[in-house]
Amino acid sequence: MAKSKFNLFIYGSLKEPAIFKSVCNLSFTQKPAKVDPQTLLAKRALLPRYRKVSPDNVYFYTVADPSAKIEGILIYDVPLSAIEEIDRYEGKRYDRETVHVNTAKGIVSAQAYLASHETMKKHFGDRFHVNLVHELWLRKRIDKFIKKHVRPGERTVDAQLERQAKRELLGTTERDLVMSHYGYDAVSDYYLEHELDRPSPTIKPLYDDLQAKPFIENYLAFVIKQALLNQLEEKIQSEYRFELEHMRSSERYFKRSVSLLIALQMINANATSVNLIINKALDSMPYKNNDLIDYIKYAVRAAKSLFDNRVVRAHLERIRSNFNPGLVPLGVEVELSNLGPDTIGPKKNSKKIDPVFDGFKYFYDFQLDVLTWKLGGYIDDHSGSTDLQRRTGFLELAPGRLNVAGELSRPATADPWLLNQLIRAIIPFYNVRPHSLHLSFQLRKNQIGKQKVLPLGFVKCLLALGGGLQRRNTGRLWVSRMGYEEITQYDHGEELVFARTSKRKWYLGDDDIAAKIPAQATTQIQQYKFMRLEERASYEPLILCLKGLQLEYNPADYITVEQLRKNIKLQKEYEELKIWANAPKEISSQTITRFLKTIQDGLMNENRGKPMHNLHYIGWALGAIDAQLGMFNKQLRDSQNTFLRL
Repeated sequence: MAKSKFNLFIYGSLKEPAIFKSVCNLSFTQKPAKVDPQTLLAKRALLPRYRKVSPDNVYFYTVADPSAKIEGILIYDVPLSAIEEIDRYEGKRYDRETVHVNTAKGIVSAQAYLASHETMKKHFGDRFHVNLVHELWLRKRIDKFIKKHVRPGERTVDAQLERQAKRELLGTTERDLVMSHYGYDAVSDYYLEHELDRPSPTIKPLYDDLQAKPFIENYLAFVIKQALLNQLEEKIQSEYRFELEHMRSSERYFKRSVSLLIALQMINANATSVNLIINKALDSMPYKNNDLIDYIKYAVRAAKSLFDNRVVRAHLERIRSNFNPGLVPLGVEVELSNLGPDTIGPKKNSKKIDPVFDGFKYFYDFQLDVLTWKLGGYIDDHSGSTDLQRRTGFLELAPGRLNVAGELSRPATADPWLLNQLIRAIIPFYNVRPHSLHLSFQLRKNQIGKQKVLPLGFVKCLLALGGGLQRRNTGRLWVSRMGYEEITQYDHGEELVFARTSKRKWYLGDDDIAAKIPAQATTQIQQYKFMRLEERASYEPLILCLKGLQLEYNPADYITVEQLRKNIKLQKEYEELKIWANAPKEISSQTITRFLKTIQDGLMNENRGKPMHNLHYIGWALGAIDAQLGMFNKQLRDSQNTFLRL
């Protein structure tokens, strides 16, 4: 006797309730109380030994893969009449087969629409084997859209340059399209057209703005240099995608960290040529006769002369030879400002003027948030605002930041060496005075809710390593990050913004039955904000220091208003810390020994009781930290002796 009802496993467009209903005139729900003749019961389910691919970026297909699994929805008791309608909807590229899926109540037999390797290869060649195919196919469709809308039909060099310039100005839109459809959703032509069809931005209103005029050429130089960087990085991504993907240990990491580092280093090493390109553009293209897209076109054309495959391969080889990732995901924020702390907040000095960018007031007018997106660029005035209006503040770069407003980001890397190289390459590229550095370390699940306040001696050691020891006008030394109150806030009472725990996401999706958020899409990080950014400093030992400290000691926030209100001992320690930072004294050898032992224990147990890094690398880091603390104490002794002689 033929079956009249079937269980059905769905994983693609049919997960959208509106599409499912339009195909078979039935709905589905997870709530048993809402089940009726027109509404079927559905539960989350998992299909093992298959993976989902979308080589055309329009439809999803399922192919056999013994090491993979697909999350989808199991719909119970679908009538035969509905199955027949779905058969017609799915078409010739799918075969309906019996599969066994895992549910919360055990294994269930179900029907599923699958594609064989033969079918996939016939229609798509070998593209479906590539993990990045979803993104690559989407980018091809964006290319097609731009060709259709920017000087359609023209095959001139200038038309091609304008299309590439338009692509630069759609950078964040393209990024958001990739992010928002990651792993579960295909993009319709209608939606793509709606998102991409926007007018090119213009800077012409600034030409008659008397306040903006002195800064226009400086911003245009910024635009040209940034576009040069973007073009080099995109070329590296395109030609070395395989090598770059094999250096990224997980999809959770930002995929552009290595290519950005190479592009930054290539630009920095060719500073003379880059400056000639910028000066020639500004001399030959008076801004009164041109608009923003014209300068980006110029940069697109000029970037071709800077690209050299031999240089890229040499950089890749150097990175490979030094590549030594751990297990802790790492992130960074670099703050730059020609005014330093005088640019914002209670310390803001209206008499001090940034003669180059006017405190980055016109950053968003020149679409620099779009052009710097690969480095997570935005203007931070420490107010928490994420709007795109004119305001002055620090230029902040954070490779891996995907969206400021939603706190979306991916870790830049798991490699302390690579992170340090990125920091050191960003500073000379922007040619703006370095100010401060924030380092982020992802917390492990077993660390959350069990964090401990750092002991005072450890805080002193960290400030000695990164707090910016400087000489005051009096000749005495002080810890400048605390002395200038750059990490002190008074919003709801006094607190020290030394370290903070916060949440980060790397996925744009909804947690409903039709779109399950991937595992580990939301993480918690500990961000250390106490560091002074120095142009010639190496932060690799400090990165390893903070990682070891976090793994072993698991530090908590330091120091919030709430912590100070509840803890009298902490209040006294904070007052002692302020006195010490204003006139620091040597750190005892006992404190340094305990500090180093804690770091060592953390690094030696990173990988389930074993070290993740080579022992000689850990030894080098501990030796460098010990030497820096010894130098700190020596500087204090020398300063004190000099003061006494005077």
